[in-house]
Amino acid sequence: MDLSWSMKTRGQRPIALDIGHNSIKMIQLAINGRHISVLAADKARIDPRINDDPSQRRTFVVSKIKQMLAEGNFRGKKVISALPNDELKITSLRLAEAESQKIGQTLKKEVAQRFGLDSDTEAIDFVLVGDVRQGDEIKSELILFAADNESIKNHIELLEEAGLRPVGIDMIPCALFRSYERSLQRQEDRERTAVFIDVGSRFTTVVFGHGREISFVKQISIGGENFNREIAAKLGVSINEAEMLRSKLRMEATAKSRGGLWVSGQSSPAQESPADLKNNKAALGTLDESTRQVMVHAISAVAEQLAREISLCFRYYTVTFRGKRVERAVFSGGEAYEVILLNVLKRQLAVEIEMAQPFRGFDMMNLNFDSDRRGLLCEWAVAVGLSLKGWNGDPECEKELVAAPAAQGQVDSDERN
Repeated sequence: MDLSWSMKTRGQRPIALDIGHNSIKMIQLAINGRHISVLAADKARIDPRINDDPSQRRTFVVSKIKQMLAEGNFRGKKVISALPNDELKITSLRLAEAESQKIGQTLKKEVAQRFGLDSDTEAIDFVLVGDVRQGDEIKSELILFAADNESIKNHIELLEEAGLRPVGIDMIPCALFRSYERSLQRQEDRERTAVFIDVGSRFTTVVFGHGREISFVKQISIGGENFNREIAAKLGVSINEAEMLRSKLRMEATAKSRGGLWVSGQSSPAQESPADLKNNKAALGTLDESTRQVMVHAISAVAEQLAREISLCFRYYTVTFRGKRVERAVFSGGEAYEVILLNVLKRQLAVEIEMAQPFRGFDMMNLNFDSDRRGLLCEWAVAVGLSLKGWNGDPECEKELVAAPAAQGQVDSDERN
């Protein structure tokens, strides 16, 4: 028997599965005390051309998950996954004292009015943030989460079709916060306010946290696809061509910028190795100056729009939670490597900007990310957060959307973390 393997698998966690719009990420951890090992991890790209065909996309996702399970070192079939952002409704509420005493009834009314959902058959949950002042009144601030029953059932059925056994359905904002929360060891860290911004292909998720508590969540329907569409429109090319051109521009920028805003203690974006940059640049060619300028302007326009939306979140937070100043912003997601976006955000937000390092402190000795190894790997933040669900016993981030009884029976509730 391999003793080292036995030690690493003793605290084996369920598989964590992050199904995004343009990629699938699967990871499994083992936790023994404060020692965290990565047992297995794999990532697959989803061709954006199939995203408009739900049936074709589902078939691909199921097939790819089965392949990842068969070819990887994943153990068991238990899985924790998250609903996609476009199937999750989030809003902040303020309730007067009288309303707070009848919180269940009040939330049902809000869900019906804001989202058109029937609270008797759909899934709702909330996080109680605390008391805030509104005029002369003190009200209770809540973050309301809701999803329709059919979306949850379909998600569970997809997991089961892929041969997995769902033991938890999570929400992306909670997984994102959890991936960072584990690093809050010092008392001074727990007293700071930070914002976590995950930039994906279709959505940007913004989570404000003070210490170990979530204070505010916002979904912004701007992501990498907006950059690609704007470039495609300005240059008169297809979306796929725009995506390839943006990859070229990003690699050129990475090659030129060896210093700047990236991560605390690190002076480069750490996206690709010099060898990868050289090989990719040779394969893709270089951009002419006129094309480059059009692309920079297109990306900047979308970046400014996203920065304005994030700035509004900052304004809401500072007005609502007076005296709590945001000290830093931590970026993650597949689009967090967009240099132009980060520079725009650094200028507009006027806070310290870091790139997330979800694998910091993990034992990755036997893991090989192949060409995807970037040092930071900030796009894995949600997947890592899913894998950590229930580990530290903190109820703040253990909110879980469970559908009506028809779907609830499909989740192993006795093993939910």
